Amino acid sequence: MHDPDIVDRVAASTGLCRSEAERVVDDVVAWHRESVEDYVRRRHAHLKTYGTRNAEAFAIIADELRSRVVAAPELSERQLRRIIYG
Repeated sequence: MHDPDIVDRVAASTGLCRSEAERVVDDVVAWHRESVEDYVRRRHAHLKTYGTRNAEAFAIIADELRSRVVAAPELSERQLRRIIYG
């Protein structure tokens, strides 16, 4: 169960009915529930698919982590590398 105020706000600001607003809130919460490690692995794989080299990928990921709604801890390139490669 989500905070009813958030669902009401989403419904009011978008014109969605309450059940649709609840689904939107569920989707957003699920997106941000992803662990830092899972996010780093997923983003690294995505960037590598499009030919991004590791140094650039690590810089992009570190920048993205700083701007997440629930801020992740500051991770060095070495820490990012350890998440990817163990």
